[in-house]
Amino acid sequence: MNTRIKQKKAYYYNSNETYSLSEFSHTLHAMIRKNLTPNCTLIILCIGTDRATGDALGPLIGYKLKKMYLDNIVILGTLEHPIHAKNIEETITSIKSCYSNPYIIAIDACLGKMDHIGYINIGEGSIHPGAGVNKKLPPVGNMFITGIVNFSGFMDILILQNTRLNIVMTMADFISVGLRRAINLLKMHVS
Repeated sequence: MNTRIKQKKAYYYNSNETYSLSEFSHTLHAMIRKNLTPNCTLIILCIGTDRATGDALGPLIGYKLKKMYLDNIVILGTLEHPIHAKNIEETITSIKSCYSNPYIIAIDACLGKMDHIGYINIGEGSIHPGAGVNKKLPPVGNMFITGIVNFSGFMDILILQNTRLNIVMTMADFISVGLRRAINLLKMHVS
């Protein structure tokens, strides 16, 4: 779960609005296409844990993407094998040693303003996982996708544990389908 994002430009989408998914997919496709070189390995790094509903966004997305069988895409962080505070540094080291030119899309949950719950933002740059709950973890990603799962305030850890599963699932569906569409558009431009 993150709150601080080091970025160039971010785009926001409401996961509850029907037209947003198409716009999200096309923006995501354009950003990936602009930055992905032919020798890059596309890695989708889904950060979070299933031990707190609000922080399960990343692993749920990883779980859904794995079931889509996306060719030539590395998906890390699922419900079965989550990427969280205790193993993210090891995961980053492993990515750097296994892939000569990785392009990492980091996905994580975050807290925000009450009226922004359900919004998803995407942008270029890295995120700082765990910053929202005062954990000092390394920044990760060439690009990010974050979902505002609840409001930020006093006792953020408790807020994460009491986040509605419906909000998280709606956002996980939105992001998973959007990523699949963006990746399919990439394949069309390669063929």
